[in-house]
Amino acid sequence: MTKVGIGIIGGGYMGKAHAVAMSSVGAVFNTGLRPHLEMVCASRDASAERYRKAFGFSRATSDWQKLVADPKVQAVVIASPQETHREIAEAAFAAGKPVLCEKPLGASLEESAAMVAAAEASGVANMVGFNYIRTPASQFARQLVAAGEIGNITWFRGEHTEDFYADPNAPASWRTTGMANGTMGDLAPHMINAALALMGPIAKVMGTVETVHKSRPGGEVTNDDHAQVMCRFENGAMGHLFFSRIATGRKMGYAYEITGTKGAIRFDQEDQNALWLYRMDGPQAERGFRKILTGPAHPNYEPFCQGPGHGTGYQDQIIIEARDFLRAIETGKPVWPTFRDGHEVNRVVAATLASSKDETWKDISRF
Repeated sequence: MTKVGIGIIGGGYMGKAHAVAMSSVGAVFNTGLRPHLEMVCASRDASAERYRKAFGFSRATSDWQKLVADPKVQAVVIASPQETHREIAEAAFAAGKPVLCEKPLGASLEESAAMVAAAEASGVANMVGFNYIRTPASQFARQLVAAGEIGNITWFRGEHTEDFYADPNAPASWRTTGMANGTMGDLAPHMINAALALMGPIAKVMGTVETVHKSRPGGEVTNDDHAQVMCRFENGAMGHLFFSRIATGRKMGYAYEITGTKGAIRFDQEDQNALWLYRMDGPQAERGFRKILTGPAHPNYEPFCQGPGHGTGYQDQIIIEARDFLRAIETGKPVWPTFRDGHEVNRVVAATLASSKDETWKDISRF
């Protein structure tokens, strides 16, 4: 076992999740590389020191450049706002250090393209933090689709819907300012990533992006509340995507349906330890969707629990992600999703925004 010093920039919600994951991943997966929480960076010295004590880091700083340059920090996790991603990533790559960056990759398509160039020029490990697709159920769904178990895919419907802004009287905040913090910047990338993972590349889109509540107590809203997208995948299948932060009643509506010529799949993150599978076989009277509870027979489940149906949770997805990042560092081989994969998500976002503006179909190849 070899220790690897981890530096995490950002100590809030995702910074804590990555710190916990790095503390746990060695024990869960018996990894060859064992992370050491070397340094955490926050916007102020006091908050950085608070995170250091709470999460178990050796040191703390309010200067991300100091963290990146420190020789004991051997890999960098970026869990800070999107507008900071590019500068930090480019500095880390210039220093020859692997980077795991939270989604979305940068604050614009141009930024993510530059980050891909820096990552690939460096030759070191790079990953984007799309954790939801790593549930054992969704990993199993990917296997079923790839193996042709439900035949040729004809249709995909995906959504990422939540209701944290369903109340029009909820006050304005940083979430209601700037497109990077709107639904297309916040929620949409997760389901677009899922669509690409399950179905392959998207060829073209026709999208509508809307701000339903244009003002809230405390200020004007400058980004989007929800969006819908018709799409055509490169494999010929049709698709529909929907993203919303005002979907009343939905708490974690990361859900998809996949229809094939021999069967179908349904999944909903609010019941993340189950996958619904339909097979077009057997007597007609006995056909129907059956609920499959995840267990040790499914990908990346057994390291957490030996009991079928006992389930994994949100933090476990981040631990699986940490394992994959360590694997990329150890082997020197890319592990999905790389920065280039994250950039593909951003291309779909950019095409959707352009489509909504022009009210016409947009080819992804032009973005």
